[in-house]
Amino acid sequence: MGSLSVLYNIPALQAEDQLGLTQTALNSTLTALSSGQRINTGADDPAGLAIANGLEANITALTQSVQNATDGVSELQVADGALSQITSLLNSAISLATESSTGTVSDTQRTALQAEFLSIQNEIDSIGSNTTYNGQAIFQGTTPTVVYMGDSSSAGINLVTVSFVAVSAGSLGLTIADNTLTTATDAQAALLNINAAIQSVAGLRGDLGAESNQLSAAVNVMNVQITNLTNAENSIMAANMGEETSNLSKESILQQTGIAALQESNQLQQNVLKLFQ
Repeated sequence: MGSLSVLYNIPALQAEDQLGLTQTALNSTLTALSSGQRINTGADDPAGLAIANGLEANITALTQSVQNATDGVSELQVADGALSQITSLLNSAISLATESSTGTVSDTQRTALQAEFLSIQNEIDSIGSNTTYNGQAIFQGTTPTVVYMGDSSSAGINLVTVSFVAVSAGSLGLTIADNTLTTATDAQAALLNINAAIQSVAGLRGDLGAESNQLSAAVNVMNVQITNLTNAENSIMAANMGEETSNLSKESILQQTGIAALQESNQLQQNVLKLFQ
């Protein structure tokens, strides 16, 4: 049987230490349950936190890269829509040139057809000059659009260059001075040029479509990467709610028994007073 002492209450100190450990574990469990995260501070899992932060950086970069690529697709869609309008105008020009090519049309009628053809040429020039995306002219044949895609590491960077050529009636071979419908002969020559312009526009739209498909494919790949990385981060950071709930019950019981043990340890020293009775 141990001796009675009033200098140090060792059982009480031991109970207090254990109660402090229990309280720390209980606080950690409550934090995990309230946040849903297993790691809430660097002390919880230093290595795991470093890995999770790296994964989160990659996810953030890839998420923005998806938006970059989506913006690129949108720009290409604007360009394709403009070229589609030009194709419609050229089809109208085909009709005018075909009508002017026949000998049953009068000079007065050809003058009217020429005026309408001139209007189509001017409209093509207008589309080429005024088609913009985010305030930038598309069909001016200047600086290409470089779409940046990748994760947060230099090894995962993918740059896709989207180039737009200058588009106008002249660039399509329909210069106003050299293409007229004022005579049947001129109209027949213009008809050949208009058909060639339609093929040129079709080629441009094909190139834009290929670039759009490339960006869309990249978006699909990056979305899969984001899903996989998010799953990996979740496996590191997410709290196991079943386990944490079980820990909460255990630590709550330990806290109550620890408090009771501390009270009992403090009560032991009261026995010293009985020696004076």
